[in-house]
Amino acid sequence: MIEMIKIFKLLSDESRLRILMLLTERELCVCQLMGVLGISQPLVSRNLSLLSSAKLLEERRDGKLIFYSIKKNLPKATRELIDLLKGELKNNKTFKDDRSSLSECYEFQKKTGKCDMKTFLAYMEKKRKQRPKEAKNVVKF
Repeated sequence: MIEMIKIFKLLSDESRLRILMLLTERELCVCQLMGVLGISQPLVSRNLSLLSSAKLLEERRDGKLIFYSIKKNLPKATRELIDLLKGELKNNKTFKDDRSSLSECYEFQKKTGKCDMKTFLAYMEKKRKQRPKEAKNVVKF
């Protein structure tokens, strides 16, 4: 029961919930999560560390980059919780926007052939020019 309480506490944070939902889509590195969520590297790394400490994530190193994904062998209750959240949030505007931004980021990186900080900064500049200043997206239930 303590593990489940820890998971619920972790997922009560919007950034961590958004990161986890993005990781249900595909394996991602820190710069991709920064680009999609528009949050700083220390904040992304801190949240990934917390999710990893709860044994929700796996890491794969590729050169200097570390790619994160949801563990494949999660306990049944944890897997069902993640699936439930994904189903319940699939039509939420924030998560739709995150998935759309993830797709744009992925396509941008495919065109450049790289996943690094320089590519991330170029993507963020492109994204900034494309979108008018918007109010911060807030998850609404």
